[in-house]
Amino acid sequence: MSLLCLLCLLGGTAQAGIVKGKVTDEKGEGLAFATVYLLGSTVGSTTNEQGNYQFNVDPGKHTVVFQYVGYKSQSKTIEILDEEKPTPLVLNVQLLPEVYNLNEVRVSLSGKDPAYGIMQQAIAKREYHLKEVQAYTAQVYVKGLQRLLNMPKRIMGIIKVPAGLKPGILYLSESVSELNFMQPNKYRERMISSKVSGNSRAFSFNQASEFNVNFYQNLVKAKGVNERGFVSPLASNAMFFYKYELMGSNQNNGHLIHRIKVTPKRKNDPAVTGYLYIVDGSWRLQSLNLYVTKDQQIEFVDTLRITQQFTPAAGNVWVLQSQKFTFDVEGYGFKGNGYFMAVYSKYRVKPASFVKQEPAPAPTTPAPQAPVVSPPVAVTPPAVKLSRKERKAQQKSAPADGVPDADFFKKKEVLLIEKEANTQDSSYWAEVRPVPLTEEEVVDYHEKDSLQVIKDSKPYKDSIDKKNNQLGVSNLLLTGYSYQNSFERTTFSLDPITRIWQYNTVEGLVANLRISYTKRFEDRRSYTITPTLRYGFSNEKPQAKLSASYNYDMVRRRSAGFEGGRFVSQFNANEPITPFINTVYTLLVEENYMKLYQKTFLRGWHRRELVNGLAAMFEMEYAQRDMLQNTADYVVRDRATKTFTPNDPFNAEVGSTAFPRHQALTATIGLAFRPGAEYISHPDRKINLGSEWPTFTLVYKKGISGLLGSDVDYDFLTVGVEDELALGLLGTSNYTINVGSFLRKKELYFMDFRHFSGNRTILSGDFSGFQLLDYYRYSTQKTFFEGHYSHHFNGFILNKLPLVRKLKWQEVGSVNYLHTQASGHYLEVGVGLEHLFKIFRVDFVTGFQEREKVSSGIRVGFGF
Repeated sequence: MSLLCLLCLLGGTAQAGIVKGKVTDEKGEGLAFATVYLLGSTVGSTTNEQGNYQFNVDPGKHTVVFQYVGYKSQSKTIEILDEEKPTPLVLNVQLLPEVYNLNEVRVSLSGKDPAYGIMQQAIAKREYHLKEVQAYTAQVYVKGLQRLLNMPKRIMGIIKVPAGLKPGILYLSESVSELNFMQPNKYRERMISSKVSGNSRAFSFNQASEFNVNFYQNLVKAKGVNERGFVSPLASNAMFFYKYELMGSNQNNGHLIHRIKVTPKRKNDPAVTGYLYIVDGSWRLQSLNLYVTKDQQIEFVDTLRITQQFTPAAGNVWVLQSQKFTFDVEGYGFKGNGYFMAVYSKYRVKPASFVKQEPAPAPTTPAPQAPVVSPPVAVTPPAVKLSRKERKAQQKSAPADGVPDADFFKKKEVLLIEKEANTQDSSYWAEVRPVPLTEEEVVDYHEKDSLQVIKDSKPYKDSIDKKNNQLGVSNLLLTGYSYQNSFERTTFSLDPITRIWQYNTVEGLVANLRISYTKRFEDRRSYTITPTLRYGFSNEKPQAKLSASYNYDMVRRRSAGFEGGRFVSQFNANEPITPFINTVYTLLVEENYMKLYQKTFLRGWHRRELVNGLAAMFEMEYAQRDMLQNTADYVVRDRATKTFTPNDPFNAEVGSTAFPRHQALTATIGLAFRPGAEYISHPDRKINLGSEWPTFTLVYKKGISGLLGSDVDYDFLTVGVEDELALGLLGTSNYTINVGSFLRKKELYFMDFRHFSGNRTILSGDFSGFQLLDYYRYSTQKTFFEGHYSHHFNGFILNKLPLVRKLKWQEVGSVNYLHTQASGHYLEVGVGLEHLFKIFRVDFVTGFQEREKVSSGIRVGFGF
């Protein structure tokens, strides 16, 4: 930019003034999260937890409106002078409770509370208000805070609470973003600035688009709190879920506002409780104050409250001005609370084509002494052919003079965090922060930012590591032990005893010692080296292997690694049964489900994302493979009617699965593609999100003959599709379908067959696979079709049963299908309960083959 242009800009820019003060209630106590804004605009602020507010105002005369849900609004006329260093204008206001007059009601429904007539009008206009804004761009300030009030010494009496965790503010963060929206549900956000208390290098978790909870939608989602969502009191079917009561009506800024109390018809319905404030005539939301409790089956949160305030904008539409979420959390001995709030400003709005562009009615409250000019309705300019460089620049940010068009949303980047977002100083935040910090937050920033240098120092991190690195019983038995050096960013990890000591019929008692070393770098690169030593006391065979992996590009999601040595392997490389479960069943039930062979091998792999949504994997392995036989038969209690099976698995397709020593060189290429995949761009990494489309997979594996003495010669191809389907109140479905075949099979061995995720134990490590199928009976070297479907009802049925719903159990159903030449039509049907004691799941499964029942059983596992 030339010097002349810079001088012109500086000369033509007016110095904004600051309006600040405190909003109190009738008792003189601060009103938290009250709304303060300039009449006729979307410029404003929200008070903090102590009732204080502040925001910038351009020179001129304005009318400042103060309002709070359930209180009578006030208006004050102010004038901001055009001064080089304007003095902040202090404006303290006391709001009084609103008195709603039932005599002003003009809409009624014979035989019912007048609220039903009002709500019928509002519900009839729901879709209009949902779609009246075609697109917009706005600046959004988000602040989040989480406190810990109480904490246990150990979680569930077993797991040690990390050192350094103590009551107080756990998380405090602010962010400023440019948020872009287009119908029906497209968002793109650019985080301009970010501040995290106590960590100047971190970026805020705040995402403005995640806070756009829209009660004009039939079903309101609450990620992480409730899996089903909540029926909106404005939903098309809301009359089936809600009772309405008119609490009164009153004039507010030229509008007649009806205060409607909403309560669920049934205590445990997926519905909210609280108040709606409906504008008479347009039948839109002016504000709302709603909450849900544990009666609505929310998890990890006792009470979740949401407050929203709307305001008129240019183009004869209304927009969201501010909203806040407050919550109380209690579980596993922890107790806390917190909030997230968002303030919207600098709107540029494009109304939908069906919205009549008429001026809003003049307010009946005192008008400002000088007219307030609202931002003009954005007009889409004529299409202009842009260069490639210009198109890339346009994709990064919305046009300065309007709202983004459809081309802007073609890029699937829903959030971009600017590289310099976390470098802004305190003077910047003092200027842009629309909500002043509370005393508690000021202290937290000061203490944690001051201590950051100390906390980053080696002595401090060593002192925390000394406490966290203490060895406990839970480490030995359940989680394993990790020794961490936080200053060097290194970790040594050791498996729990249940994995170190194993037992199987091939090796007898086994000592399996695996130690992992991980090194992390500041730019998120990391590498892991894992040596494993193994010795079978029955077959007296020492074995060892070494693996290493390197994640070297978190933006393009690239990683590589290798593994090599002499070691035992299950015929199904996905390890359908864990060593611990096999040990228990071998010693106590006399069942040796795990089948092993030995291989001396070297394997290398590389993974990366080719383009957005398309990931690729390449793997090559060379191995010498040897048969192993049973050498041990010890059991805790010998059953005369049972005996261990041979180590070579039984298979219905071939007479024998035994094999001679041979060499195998194999190469595998895998592709996973999810069209339209959305993602978040951090300065140092990329986070992939979901898509409306399923994920398509293709895997091609080739056995290479002749090279390096390899004896295998085959080509195998499988294609698949998987997805998760959100079905609203009915729950969530998951499905996976795979079909494949050996295109050529001149020479292959049993470990090269296509294996399936069978299970013969009462414990299930993965409910997405077969629950009754034998591990290897139907492994195939021919064409197969495999399908898995499960539906999580999320309490849709049990929530309607008295007493049972208090347990918060959730029902689940599953169907698993397999077709091979040997299995024919094999089907499993299961029903179950999950969220038992919050973490467990129990299923009853029945298996059918060619329409005949062949087995049934109970399966227990984790089901959150």
